[in-house]
Amino acid sequence: MSKRSKVPITATQRLKQDYMRLKKDPVPYITAEPLPSNILEWHYLVSGPDDTPYTGGFYHGKLVFPREFPFRPPAIYMITPSGRFKCNTRLCLSISDFHPDTWNPAWSVGTILTGLLSFMVEETPTLGSVESSDFTKRNLAVCSRLFNIQNKTFCELFPAITEKIRDSIEEKGSNHTQSTTDQNTPEVTNPANVNNRPNQDDGNRGFANIFILIGVAAFGFLVNTILKTLN
Repeated sequence: MSKRSKVPITATQRLKQDYMRLKKDPVPYITAEPLPSNILEWHYLVSGPDDTPYTGGFYHGKLVFPREFPFRPPAIYMITPSGRFKCNTRLCLSISDFHPDTWNPAWSVGTILTGLLSFMVEETPTLGSVESSDFTKRNLAVCSRLFNIQNKTFCELFPAITEKIRDSIEEKGSNHTQSTTDQNTPEVTNPANVNNRPNQDDGNRGFANIFILIGVAAFGFLVNTILKTLN
């Protein structure tokens, strides 16, 4: 028997209603999709709100609903490093399973995601949150794009955003390569330059490759340093 058939009718009907409501009236900055194989597990995507340290980032997480939903609250996780929450750790929020005593069965998935976003842009500490500077969050906003497209579930549930991220990365790489080429292209002012150009081109290509490798290494070092700091 599949997982879907084991889900109580009450939880299934309620989650389907919430999904239709979200499609009709989306939560600002948030997209959410249930797993096709299990309606009790939803994955959400927060697009960093304007005028916050998260601007430009995409933050992926999940909601795991109990079989007793809507009479019991879901567990909430953040998967993408955000500088705000620990990764893959249950978050202690008034709308999560950490506080079943404050849960209201009338709250929908939209209510949960709205509350999560509100808490994310605040600085209030709780179990599962971390303290970090705006500088760290801004750097993670950029890193979040590369992190997410390596996640198979993310790519399957959010194909439009995945394509957008890949296009953005390719565009930046293309612009960087073109800029490097333009800066290192020698001017041909006399026959001597024409004769020496093949050797110069080889040197320029080698320099460009070294520059790119250094950039990639520096980026990897930055990501690793930030993640160690958060841990």
